[in-house]
Amino acid sequence: MSLERVLEPEVMDTLAEAHDYDRMDHSGVNQAFVTDLLQTGDIGMEVLDLGTGTAQIPVVLCQQDPHCRVMGIDLAAHMLDLARYNIEVEGFTERIFLQQIDSKDLSMESELFDTVMSNSIIHHIPEPLVALTEAVRVARIGGLLFFRDLMRPTTDEQVVALVQQYAGDENDHQQQMFDDSLRAALSLAEIRLLISSLGFDDATVQPSSDRHWTWIARK
Repeated sequence: MSLERVLEPEVMDTLAEAHDYDRMDHSGVNQAFVTDLLQTGDIGMEVLDLGTGTAQIPVVLCQQDPHCRVMGIDLAAHMLDLARYNIEVEGFTERIFLQQIDSKDLSMESELFDTVMSNSIIHHIPEPLVALTEAVRVARIGGLLFFRDLMRPTTDEQVVALVQQYAGDENDHQQQMFDDSLRAALSLAEIRLLISSLGFDDATVQPSSDRHWTWIARK
C-alpha cells in the first residue's frame, strides 16, 4: 500500500526552523531550479516567488538574469527576516522585494506577473488547489507558471533512503524536517489531477528527479 499523505505545519515560523532551513545545503537544488526555469525561454521582467522562504532562489535568479525583478512572498516572519539579510548581503535590495502574504489569498490584482514560480510550497499546504488557482490568476496571459516540489515516496523504506542520501550529513532536526516534507508531499498522480482540474494538460507535470515533480505551463 502506498504511503498516505501526512500533513506538516503549513508555516515554519520558529527562529530555529528558519535558521536550520537556511543552513541546509540547497545550492544544487536551487541552481537546478533556476537553470531549468531560464531554459523555458523568456521569463519576462516581473516574477512572483510563492513561498520564497529565505529568498535563496530569487538571489540565484537575479545573479543569472540581469533584467528580472522578483516579489517574494511567505507567511513565515522569521524566514523573511533571514531573506532580507540574504538579499542585502548579495546586493539585490533594488530587485528583490518581500511581503508577508498567504499564497492562498494573494490580495493582488489579476494578471500582474510575467512568471509565477515556486519551489517546495505545495507540500506545506493542506489544500494546494487554492494556492495553484491564485497563482494562475495573478499570472499574465501567456505568462509562465513554473512549480517544483517534492514527490511523495511510496514506501517508508524509500523515505529513509532519500533522507539518508540527501540529508545524511545534516543534523537530526534537519533530517526530520526533510522526512516530514517527503511524507507531506503530493504524489505525481495527485498533482496531475489538480493541474488538470485547472484546465491544463496533466502532461505539463513531469518527474524531474528521484524526489521532485515539476509543472511548466503558459497561461
